[in-house]
Amino acid sequence: MSRADLVKTSGSEGGRGGGSGVRSAYGTREPRPLWTLGLFRSELAITFRRWRTIALLGVLAAVPILVGVAVKIETSDGSTIGGGGEGGGPAFIAQITNNGLFLVFTALAATLPFFLPMAIGVVAGDAIAGEANAGTLRYLLVAPAGRTRLLLVKYATTLTFCLAATLVVATSALATGALLFPLGDVTTISGTRMGFGEGLLRALLIALVVAASLTGVAVLGLFVSTLTSSGIAAMATTVGLLITVQILDQIPQLHGLHPYFFSHYWLSFADLMREPIYWDDLIKNLQMQGLYAAVFGSAAWARFGAKDVLA
Repeated sequence: MSRADLVKTSGSEGGRGGGSGVRSAYGTREPRPLWTLGLFRSELAITFRRWRTIALLGVLAAVPILVGVAVKIETSDGSTIGGGGEGGGPAFIAQITNNGLFLVFTALAATLPFFLPMAIGVVAGDAIAGEANAGTLRYLLVAPAGRTRLLLVKYATTLTFCLAATLVVATSALATGALLFPLGDVTTISGTRMGFGEGLLRALLIALVVAASLTGVAVLGLFVSTLTSSGIAAMATTVGLLITVQILDQIPQLHGLHPYFFSHYWLSFADLMREPIYWDDLIKNLQMQGLYAAVFGSAAWARFGAKDVLA
């Protein structure tokens, strides 16, 4: 669906509406809702049909395959992969040869620090700036489309991409793990065992937590997208901020600031593989993502409300 078709469709359905309202049969204006499914479906269709989005999802799907094949080749002579500590990646990767389900946890731990947030940053950074650069933003707003509604739908679309990208990694890892390695009962980090079904549910829960962990990056990218009319600049700035924050999170002298970085508690999803589950860092992670969503979401709304789309 082209942007021209989208504007026509939205104008007829009210999907892009949301300014001051629509005229009734008596000539008065009726208030428009801040949300319509037609607008959301249109944005989803446009986002997921882009070749850039398809390429990003393809790269994310390839990472678990590469990890699984590498582990299979390295252990083909009967040797094992050493893994130390109770952190996310190493502790999980040592278990892949015993249970392919651990490839899901390993793949998420491997992609979360960079690949997943980079993909989110590209989509979020292009959300508003890309429209402005292409010259379609002003047409979306005169369809009519309220700025608040458009911003909400852009953020909801980005969050949907967060979930889709995470599930692509998890699904690819599960399929690769089932193909290359045996499946069975799962041994937790705490040393207890659970059935494969419960382990699969834990894997789904971990994927949902990882997707939620990306909401801070998503709203930060959306805010940056409202600051410029260049999609490339917005995407590059968002990815640059992502890299900078993760570097700062590794500097010991800044330990007092670490808990306030959106990436600090990302790998806390490993606590879902403990018995009982250790919730403290998981809750801190979700609270921090909510804080970023509130602060930068408000900033994006304020900036976009004052943005001159005709400039």
